[in-house]
Amino acid sequence: MNSKIVVDSCCDLNEDIRERFDISTAPLSIDIGDKKFIDDQSLDREELLKTMQKSKEAPKTASPSPESFLELFRGHDTVFVVTLSKELSASYQSALLAKQMINDENEDIFVHVFNSYSATVGETMIAYKIGELIEAGYEREEIVKKTEKYIAEMETLFVLDSLDNLIKAGRMNKVKGKIASFFNIKPILAGAEDGTIMLLDKARGSKKAIKKLVDKIGERGKDLEQKVLGISHCNALKKAEYIKKEAQKRYNFREVIIVDTAGISTVYANEGGVVLAF
Repeated sequence: MNSKIVVDSCCDLNEDIRERFDISTAPLSIDIGDKKFIDDQSLDREELLKTMQKSKEAPKTASPSPESFLELFRGHDTVFVVTLSKELSASYQSALLAKQMINDENEDIFVHVFNSYSATVGETMIAYKIGELIEAGYEREEIVKKTEKYIAEMETLFVLDSLDNLIKAGRMNKVKGKIASFFNIKPILAGAEDGTIMLLDKARGSKKAIKKLVDKIGERGKDLEQKVLGISHCNALKKAEYIKKEAQKRYNFREVIIVDTAGISTVYANEGGVVLAF
């Protein structure tokens, strides 16, 4: 089976994961005022953060075109695609259109598009799961079945250090957001079953929020010793390492992986943000 894993660029990867599973990425783009960033491996994340901080406007993101997915499908007889939650982006629809286009060219090519119902390291963990299943020699139908089950059971949790982009985008009331920022209130958020975002809890200060985040792993997770924990962070390596240490000590995960946020994840998480998936 000539298999390929394709993701959109909200999937946070390091070189080890990318090379081990031969993962290719269709980039989204980010517009902030008159500046455009392409979310590929050449993106300057620090420049993106500086531009977001200076701008009064919320960043605007655009999904990959169907053609950008299509180019990555060619040359493979089996393709597994992981995209942002379709509730958050049109990336899923672009991938479905690309699937139709490649099957118009060759109906024998198998393409399955997974709606992650998540983002950032949630996508990473799904791609990682697919990669392990390919390595284990499973047939493609079994890979789809096992991956869909994994997605249905997966938890995505995160803590934002900055509420600026939520306020700018109108996803948080401006007055409430400023009050929360003034009192150093940090929201603890989760991916909902429908792929949207919900508030789980809140804490005053980053340290308390991160401790609560670690507690939530135990409250929401099952059979953790069989699972891999993914941690994505935006310039918050100390937080990520603390979470890794505590999670290994308290929950005995099979493996813990830390990755940096790429461009789109940086827009969501902002400076200091941490995202978990398991």
